[in-house]
Amino acid sequence: MNIREEKAGDGEAIETLTYQAFENHPHHEPGALTLSLVAEEDGAIVGQITFSPVTINGRDSDWFGLGPVSVKPERQGEGIGSQLIRNGLERLKKRGAGGVVLLGEPAYYGRFGFKANPDLTLPGVPAEYFVIQVLRAGGTVPKGVIGYHRAFG
Repeated sequence: MNIREEKAGDGEAIETLTYQAFENHPHHEPGALTLSLVAEEDGAIVGQITFSPVTINGRDSDWFGLGPVSVKPERQGEGIGSQLIRNGLERLKKRGAGGVVLLGEPAYYGRFGFKANPDLTLPGVPAEYFVIQVLRAGGTVPKGVIGYHRAFG
């Protein structure tokens, strides 16, 4: 399997994949993205992950929001999502990102180093489902309220 950055012409396949993977679940509209990766096998996109910039207390930051992670339903459970998450985190780390936040299942994302932290919050969601990971060696967790791009509202 090849994991690569999204390229022109991938849009329709990614949109279809996201709708299939999250059928009957809320999903995000396309928006401003910092990093979009696809998992490609035999020329077909089987998974996709995005990272978008987030604000802290209304100010730009070096932190990013992870999501969504989409995997073709018939390919779920094969580790494709895990590969995309690890690959994306490593790429952001190399770019000097401070950290990553996400709203998701703590038991699943805990295996990648994500943990709840009371210093960063997302209004209106249970604190235990809003998890973070510091990416910068020796980095600290800022305090404040996270804001996503309006496309993720």
